[in-house]
Amino acid sequence: MGVTKVAYPSVEEREAMGLEARDRAPLSGHWSLDIDGVCSLEVRWIFPGRLATVVAGWFGRFSAQTVTVEDVYLVDPRLPGLSVKVRGRRALEVKAYHGSPGLLEVAGRASGRLESWQKWSFPCDPASQGSGDPAGWRTLRKRRRISRFPLVGGPARMGAPGPGETGCAAELAEFDTLGEDWWTLGFEATGPADALRGQLEAAAALVFAQALPGGVELSMDDSTSYAQWLRGQSSALDSSTPSGK
Repeated sequence: MGVTKVAYPSVEEREAMGLEARDRAPLSGHWSLDIDGVCSLEVRWIFPGRLATVVAGWFGRFSAQTVTVEDVYLVDPRLPGLSVKVRGRRALEVKAYHGSPGLLEVAGRASGRLESWQKWSFPCDPASQGSGDPAGWRTLRKRRRISRFPLVGGPARMGAPGPGETGCAAELAEFDTLGEDWWTLGFEATGPADALRGQLEAAAALVFAQALPGGVELSMDDSTSYAQWLRGQSSALDSSTPSGK
């Protein structure tokens, strides 16, 4: 998949390009590419099957932006500690994994592995590949519901962040790949490194103040990043494919 030319997205497309606004192009149309990237703290759970209506309703008690986007992930060659994707055919996004600072534990609600990442995002216009996934890449078609909880010297609150404001985004998404349906719940905090965990935990406490319906359990068994999940899926496909001579 080649990057052929720079293309500056519209306002609507910028809204679909990430959980947080710090890596988006400004309204002037000029991208500010920070060599240090954006630091984030994240936790995610991924489940097979269709997203249940009762779970969508549970998340719906917060106002959320809904976007539909196709993300194309690099799965071969495997790059340990890196996640590479083309988001919505508009941005090349590279993320470097910096380890786990511990667990998110919400008693009786959720248990997941926190992951530290550093992210860089560049505008791009990938060459058309026709139908199907390009060799070594996997397409995830996502419908994402995103609620943002800025943190300004106080508890997390619902609403869009103001200029220069950081905080945590909560995302409930459903996606399909290779003809199978999946859904995921995740949190992503951005901002000063020493504030990330507090931001994420404050947002999680607000979201999990009400238990998930339908007996859904957010356990360590389902806690994974997209990058790790895709590696597991690729390994499963490789093991199920008979080798020829």
